[in-house]
Amino acid sequence: MSGGIKAWNSDTAFGSEDTGMALFTGKEKIEEVLFIAYALEIGLQDFYISMEERVKLKEVKALFSKLSMVEKKHQDRLFAEYQAISADALSREAFERNAVVEAMEGGLTTEEYLALYPTDLEVASEVISLAMGIEAQALDLYLRAADNCSQEATKQALRRIAEEERTHLKLLGDLLDETA
Repeated sequence: MSGGIKAWNSDTAFGSEDTGMALFTGKEKIEEVLFIAYALEIGLQDFYISMEERVKLKEVKALFSKLSMVEKKHQDRLFAEYQAISADALSREAFERNAVVEAMEGGLTTEEYLALYPTDLEVASEVISLAMGIEAQALDLYLRAADNCSQEATKQALRRIAEEERTHLKLLGDLLDETA
């Protein structure tokens, strides 16, 4: 399979128009948005780690490990943004305690993603396609939350986060090409 994101055989996002929107009221301050986004990144990282433990093939284990490291880097970037904008920044540990959401990126739980997007977890291209679906859902969620946001600074933060998800999609498309 070649063609990167163009070869991705899935819808751009799934679920209804309000999927995940319960996480965002539209009135959040930037710090609150960063807490939510960070929690979603943790959820996705935990998902990738749990999938790495479930699969048997080394290649797919390595893929899940790589995907979890990408989510860790995104967490680092979100925490750095939080520190840069917060006058009374919490420690990383306290920040993580405040960032508790029972969902992954895109606003769905692990079980909801797997039910909506059945995947052969032993096939690298299917794992990448699953990851692309999750990232597309996250991109869509952050853009919808930005559109619904009443505070300009928070709206811009949501758009920055959405652009990072777009970058993740491109990287996953490139990875899909490599597995062809």
